[in-house]
Amino acid sequence: MATDASTITRLLVSWREGDGEAANQLMPLVYGELRAIARRQFRGLDDATLQPTAIVHEAFLKLERHSRLVVQDRHHFFAIAAKVMRQLVVDHARKRVANKRGGQLRMVTLDDVDVAAPTRAPDIVALDRALDRLARLDESLSRLVELRFFAGLSVEETADVLGCSSRTVKRDWRKARALIYAELTADNG
Repeated sequence: MATDASTITRLLVSWREGDGEAANQLMPLVYGELRAIARRQFRGLDDATLQPTAIVHEAFLKLERHSRLVVQDRHHFFAIAAKVMRQLVVDHARKRVANKRGGQLRMVTLDDVDVAAPTRAPDIVALDRALDRLARLDESLSRLVELRFFAGLSVEETADVLGCSSRTVKRDWRKARALIYAELTADNG
């Protein structure tokens, strides 16, 4: 894995310096991890219209279009990719909610029907709003959530990216989760 990490970092530097071929060489090396990040973003979502593969490709294209993208290393790249994927998933969720507000709806009464309540999927738009509020309150906590939750970095990898100790990451992670929980329950209450 050390060779892969150094190869990925070398390709990221070449890509940043304008080498278009570096992006073509980079994609096969990072594709598996990008798919894992995308799958984590879809955790608990009930949406058959959007697939992790599509998000990975759209995110990579979006990253490719930003020729001035400054990426320090592979962890930083995956953190940026996770943020881009989050934005794509949230945009899709917003469009889907907007489409549900009219058009194809019809009135149905369920007075005499027993219906099992579906398990509630996380509200990605509400989570995005909570993260935006957290960012206004404390940008570093918001970044930590993106790295841990969306990018799926370990405590140690997150500490490395943020330049702090693992103990600080653990403490801030507890704080960030509590603040987001408070935001989400305030949205629902």
